[in-house]
Amino acid sequence: MSDARTSRPSPSPSPTAAAPADACCGCGAGAPIQLRAPAGKPHDHEHAHEHGAAQDDHDHGPLPGMGRLAASLAAAIGAELLNYFSPDTTAWRVAGMALAALAIALAGIGIYQSGLKALLRGKLGIDTLMTVAVTGAFLIGQWPEAAMVMALYALAELIEHRAADRARHAISSLMALAPEEAELLREDGSWQRVPSREVPLGGTVRVRPGERLPFDGEVTLGYSAIDQSSVTGESIPVDKGVGDPVFAGTINQGGELQLRVTAAAGRTTLDRIIHAVEEAQATRAPTQRFVDRFAAIYTPAVFAIAVAVAVLPPLLLGWTWVDAIYKALVLLVIACPCALVLSTPVTVVSALTAGARRGILIKGGNYLEAARALKAIALDKTGTITEGKPKLVHWQAWGGAQPADVQRAAAGLAGRSDHPVSRAIHAGIPEDLRNDAYDISDFKALPGLGTEGRIAGELLALGNHRLIEDRGQCSDELEAVLREQERQGRTVTLLASARSVVGVFAVADTVKPAARAAIAELAAMGVAPVMLTGDNEATARAVAAQAGITELRANLLPEDKQGAIRELQRRFGPTGMTGDGINDAPALAQADIGFAMGKAGTDIAMEAADVVVMNDDLHRLAETVRLSRRTHAVLWQNISLALGIKAVFLLLAVAGQATMWMAVFADMGASLLVIANGLRLLRSRA
Repeated sequence: MSDARTSRPSPSPSPTAAAPADACCGCGAGAPIQLRAPAGKPHDHEHAHEHGAAQDDHDHGPLPGMGRLAASLAAAIGAELLNYFSPDTTAWRVAGMALAALAIALAGIGIYQSGLKALLRGKLGIDTLMTVAVTGAFLIGQWPEAAMVMALYALAELIEHRAADRARHAISSLMALAPEEAELLREDGSWQRVPSREVPLGGTVRVRPGERLPFDGEVTLGYSAIDQSSVTGESIPVDKGVGDPVFAGTINQGGELQLRVTAAAGRTTLDRIIHAVEEAQATRAPTQRFVDRFAAIYTPAVFAIAVAVAVLPPLLLGWTWVDAIYKALVLLVIACPCALVLSTPVTVVSALTAGARRGILIKGGNYLEAARALKAIALDKTGTITEGKPKLVHWQAWGGAQPADVQRAAAGLAGRSDHPVSRAIHAGIPEDLRNDAYDISDFKALPGLGTEGRIAGELLALGNHRLIEDRGQCSDELEAVLREQERQGRTVTLLASARSVVGVFAVADTVKPAARAAIAELAAMGVAPVMLTGDNEATARAVAAQAGITELRANLLPEDKQGAIRELQRRFGPTGMTGDGINDAPALAQADIGFAMGKAGTDIAMEAADVVVMNDDLHRLAETVRLSRRTHAVLWQNISLALGIKAVFLLLAVAGQATMWMAVFADMGASLLVIANGLRLLRSRA
């Protein structure tokens, strides 16, 4: 079992994810991408490398606006032109230096302040390195290059900042889904539009066609189709009527609805999704932890190499001090591992957001990465593979009885009982016959057997196999029919008069339509599906056969399911568990990755799980594994890009072939490449 399973996110929403304050290279790039701006610190004023942490080291105010940046670039170009074309006199050199200083001031005064603060604390971030490099270049007479480097750095940083914003704000769009106002029914019967936060739990609100729902609730009046894609990932609108649950942030596409609020603002399913993704993003993935540790060693090491390049060659190889210092300064600009440490948080948050948009709520980057290694996934039967509620799947008249009479009689008896099997029989009979059901008198429940009652003076019974045996009404022909139905995992109920059996009704918990295809998809990916259930062996085998599962365990108690997961882990390796009930919670916690069916699942199951499938679609299991594998591939693509580009330019710098311009493009270009590559995951689809 994963060591990361020591804590679980609470389902309760919180204002913001807790972001670690440490930063791996002093620039804050290793910190999580913050999804909600703290009060007084909007995202637009965060530094591109900061991502919500290490504010002290890197808070040098807003990036230069386009006007200041254009002026800085113009001044830098002017300094370059004066250096190349003006006469070599003191007056022209002073004019060129003044233009260079102006360019640096316009683009980098905040960078200088931040760099000096970080240097005093011994932190080697990009601002520190740029401050040292540009100052050194200016002092050794490379003032036109120093100016152009600072202007280009500011431009590249602005582009990077805006690119990173896509990942930082990707999940923030969910926050705008729930409207800020709602139409509330007052005690006098009038409707009033009020702020959503003022609507009490249990209040009644009205949602017009085309509007978004402000709360989770239960429909009390009306019928409509609801677009639930923002919460469950379902692409097709779902019909909702009286008694059906609805979610905040979803869109009412049809008729007007009234609903009773079951979760007030701040505690809706949408709030829980946002909160869970925020907490998940704040949990570092294994690759991210590796990158952070690597960067913490890498930056000081390159800084030490730069010092060595500045000092040793003049002493040992006869280089001029100016040439040696210039090469060292180029190394310093190249040194910052911002591209490396940006590669992981941008990629992880993009993948988490892509999953959330598909109705897959992954509770941490560690679970996102671990899913790719799953070799087996155990699935609970009831509510996971099956619909979780019995349905009438077969019926037939018996002994020459009239079919319509049999159905009317069964509807009358079943309609008087609250037993799940009776309710399923009643619901499965056509509506016109239910409405025309026979009146029942002398109704009586027969505990453990069924029910009986009189219809037009004749006593009829609706009960199980044992009841019919007790009445002596079984025959070889009837027994054969019963065995065939029971072999398919169905519960058989018989309707009998005083003389003989007149009807056979078979009820079963039906397999979800997409179950077989979803399980075949897992198997095709090399993930073995295994069914775990507390149901009897015959029913379990019948359901497994319909779902395409060859391996199963039946008659399991909750602790038995947990033991079965341990056995699968020993046999296959990393194992997932999928369930929706309280009895699945121990197995969900034991599994390397626990998947909870969120649509009908219990809060305990959703809390114990690492991944919540919001719409109960089993296809999302394979999607999670596929997203995990793709994320892992992109992470290592980014790491390879960042390190590869750094290595090439470090060698060029040591060989004297790299200029400071090239160093800036190496650092910022690599950062932009890994951000763009990570953002590709936002486009992940089924």
